[in-house]
Amino acid sequence: MPAVDKLLLEEALQDSPQTRSLLSVFEEDAGTLTEYTNQLLQAMQRVYGAQNEMCLATQQLSKQLLAYEKQHFALGKGDEEVISTLHYFSKVVDELNILHSELAKQLADTMVLPIIQFREKDLTEVSTLKDLFGLASNEHDVSMAKYSRLPKRKENEKLKAEVAKEVANARRKQHLSSLQYYCALNALQYRKRVAMMEPMLGYTRGQINFFKKGAEMFSKRMDSFLSSVSDMVQSIQGELDAEAEKMRICQQDLIAVNESVYTPDSDVTSPAINRNLIQKAGYLNLRNKTGLVTTTWERLYFFTQGGNLMCQPRGAVAGGLIQDLDNCSVMAVDCEDRRYCFQITTPTGKAGITLQAESKKEYEEWICAINNISRQIYLTDNPEAAAIKLNQTALQAVTPITSFGKKHEVHHPSQNVKNMENDKINPSELAGIHDSQQFIAPGTPIQFDIVLPATEFLDQNRGGRRANPFGETEDSSKDEEEDSLLQQMFVVRFLGSMAVQSDGTSEVIYEAMRQVLAARAIHNIFRMTESHLMVTSKNLRLIDPQTQVTRTSFDLATVTQFAAHQDNKRLIGFVVHLSETLGEESMSAYVFESNTEGEKICYAISLGKEIIEAQKDPEALAQLMKSMPLTNDGKFMLLSDQSEEDGTIHEEGDESEA
Repeated sequence: MPAVDKLLLEEALQDSPQTRSLLSVFEEDAGTLTEYTNQLLQAMQRVYGAQNEMCLATQQLSKQLLAYEKQHFALGKGDEEVISTLHYFSKVVDELNILHSELAKQLADTMVLPIIQFREKDLTEVSTLKDLFGLASNEHDVSMAKYSRLPKRKENEKLKAEVAKEVANARRKQHLSSLQYYCALNALQYRKRVAMMEPMLGYTRGQINFFKKGAEMFSKRMDSFLSSVSDMVQSIQGELDAEAEKMRICQQDLIAVNESVYTPDSDVTSPAINRNLIQKAGYLNLRNKTGLVTTTWERLYFFTQGGNLMCQPRGAVAGGLIQDLDNCSVMAVDCEDRRYCFQITTPTGKAGITLQAESKKEYEEWICAINNISRQIYLTDNPEAAAIKLNQTALQAVTPITSFGKKHEVHHPSQNVKNMENDKINPSELAGIHDSQQFIAPGTPIQFDIVLPATEFLDQNRGGRRANPFGETEDSSKDEEEDSLLQQMFVVRFLGSMAVQSDGTSEVIYEAMRQVLAARAIHNIFRMTESHLMVTSKNLRLIDPQTQVTRTSFDLATVTQFAAHQDNKRLIGFVVHLSETLGEESMSAYVFESNTEGEKICYAISLGKEIIEAQKDPEALAQLMKSMPLTNDGKFMLLSDQSEEDGTIHEEGDESEA
């Protein structure tokens, strides 16, 4: 190793300017060394801190690897291999953490500690000796200045001796401090080389020891494990690539579809509607009241589950019950100038929720599905077959029986020719055809809304009294109600009416029901007008439930036939004789759906007719009043509110054919 520069100790006593100049070079070198040592110590402490952080990080990593098993992923099926692999890796990380801890301790002892000792011992000693040397030099300069000011003539031997002694002490002190200072500076040139290399020697040995122990610990037993993990990762990556290719192809196919899938209500004229649905799901707009006259519409996801209509907001885990659909009715409504709105009505006649579909297809399929569910088809063994059969029956019943054979013949001419050649006509079928013709003429139009007959309209506006523009009834109608011995009101929905040819039997009402319901089903007519049917001892009146205005009324004497449906107990119909403008009479059948059993309405009409007959004979009327319970005002008490409510709530098996 080349020799180092030195300060000559022999020149310390003389303290010449040349010596002082060389001393300044050594002092500058010591200052640079001090600054560099501080920077080097910061870098080494950062390495040591990083190694300590590595120990803490590997410890935390091991805990996180074990925590994977406790996460309970919702889609964690098939993670058993991943869990076992991570457990093994956790053990490996723990063993590596031990090695990292040993390396951190070794770096602290062999790298950081030597450089700290060099700074605190050697560099601090040089700085202290420099200060002492400066003080001694200043004292020597002061004593020499004092000695130089001694007078020539009046020499005082005693004073001279004291000053000379002071100079000697100062010079001795300066000489001693300079010798120590020079020795420290000379030794520093050697110590700085040791101080620079010794920490790096400890760092390198620590790293080599770390890697050597790591290699001895893992090289043999980790080879097979790492190989299997690598194979598993490659296998998963291959599956990912294959799945990504499938998704890419599927995405291209989905993007290449017709634009109609993005456009709502794209096929308004002839949408493909499935009327046999017993389940339905999709987005609908739900009408919510926010005030007395203000409403809001909220787009929510609805689906049917059994006999229930469920709603699930976006982001919710599960859906909630919105409406029980059993024995409910659904009808189209006009709501706030919006399209495709429909309303679900409870079995008690209370208006339920109002919904809006986004297209005509969704609108009609939702109504059909709710109708099918309300009939409790989902409880049968084969709900889909039952729905198909029910809708096929409605399709076959859309026209009278006489013309149905002709339709069938047009669609299947060859098959019908074969049947005509080989099969004989059943006499009972011919009898059924003639019976239907006897009741209702083929091609009879059906009216689906209540329109006041022309004769009644003329009667209401005849005379000098001006008609009320709001259609309100006069006080005479109230007087008639007060004079009536029977008043019973039922909640009904008008399904349709049509002209009939006979009123001799209730079969004409059943045939009218069949044709009205079939026509509503085939022509997608879901709108129903709800009214209050007031049965009195004088007439039948249909009252608007909102305005209490009488829509139409029929004298009880003109009602010649009335009956409830044999299977669907909530269907009620009656035949009325109407007077035409030319003095002729016609008969029309009216069909309604009631919230209560139709038999109760029939019983009320029958009782009203009995009262009309009994009023002709006072004794018969008195006998009738004795046999029936009366209200406090002397009127016949047909049904109490409680019994009627129970009848509407506890009905089972009722179906809504509309």
